[in-house]
Amino acid sequence: MHDRRRRHDREGRRDGRGRGRRGRERALVVRDGRILAGPVAEPLPEVDLTRRAARVGGLEPVGELDPDTAGRRRALALAVTCADLVGTARGALALAVEYAGVREQYGKAIGSYQAVAHPLAEGLALIEGSVSVLRHAAWAVDELTADEALRAARIAKIYCARAARTVCETAIQVHGGIGNTWECLAHVYLRRALTSTELFPVRLEEIDLGLS
Repeated sequence: MHDRRRRHDREGRRDGRGRGRRGRERALVVRDGRILAGPVAEPLPEVDLTRRAARVGGLEPVGELDPDTAGRRRALALAVTCADLVGTARGALALAVEYAGVREQYGKAIGSYQAVAHPLAEGLALIEGSVSVLRHAAWAVDELTADEALRAARIAKIYCARAARTVCETAIQVHGGIGNTWECLAHVYLRRALTSTELFPVRLEEIDLGLS
């Protein structure tokens, strides 16, 4: 099985098509309640170094979704993306905390200084808040109406996206100049957070809570 997956991956790179690791050649798109399918075409350049993207062309209708089902699927997609953002933030924070514990300045670990310790603590608080809104959004997909689930998921997406970006930027600051170099993974986490933010994007105008 693993050999077959590797073979598909190599073939995808050779013929220039954006196949996934399992050799998938078609993608599905949901638009205005319609399910569209199209071939996966050439790979696209990506800011995110941990994922691959490809252009999808020649979309053709293959089915439809009723409004309730479409809303729940959208809410689920947002909740899953929020989980990705939480995981990214956790990874960035763990990297920064580890570095702050071993990097020394003036004879002490930089993590012992408030200028470093406080932003890291604030990052942990942001992550805990993200986990809370994420769990509510995930629960809402099955337990609330489609509209309520979608509203909860949108709120979670905005909160998690902002929190992840702040945590990842803090991780780069803690690392100093090395944070934006290939010798450090901090910028890789930020790249993934920024990309996940643009997956199923949400605007403040879609939420009636007065967030700013």
